[in-house]
Amino acid sequence: MQKITPFLWFDDNAEEAANYYVSIFRNSRVVNVARYGEAGAKSSGRAKGSVMTVAFELEEQPFVALNGGPGFAFTPAISFVMNCETQKEIDDLWKKLSDGGEEVECGWLKDKFGVSWQIVPAIIWEMISDPDPVKADNVMQALVQMKKLDIEGLKRAYGQPIADTGTHRKKSA
Repeated sequence: MQKITPFLWFDDNAEEAANYYVSIFRNSRVVNVARYGEAGAKSSGRAKGSVMTVAFELEEQPFVALNGGPGFAFTPAISFVMNCETQKEIDDLWKKLSDGGEEVECGWLKDKFGVSWQIVPAIIWEMISDPDPVKADNVMQALVQMKKLDIEGLKRAYGQPIADTGTHRKKSA
């Protein structure tokens, strides 16, 4: 069993959200739906028999969605990062997750349920932590001008000429 599982609080649409996410991501499934019994219904104000939690997996990562009522809302202070291998994967996830939501910036979006996602190329972490601070900064300068991230644009920034000398740096292998 996974030691840490994200637990998402929804007002009353946990099952809808779980089914939505499962339809978007590969290697994903709804695992279990638990319903409010008499005691849970009484303490929560929810109807007996209504959906309480939905356990689901996205890319084999377990999640639980709770119908907890309007007490809490999602915030961008917590987001889920999707590390993508190709531009097509970025484009597909971006289109599906931003539909009915909000495109933000720097690869961030908010889906129609208010959950924040970062859709990024897997190579971004290597680029922004490059020991050459100029290369890392060039990538950040390009990244902050994008909403949906463009792998080729980031790669161009990573290998672009150094501003002071105009010389071109070799890309690391």
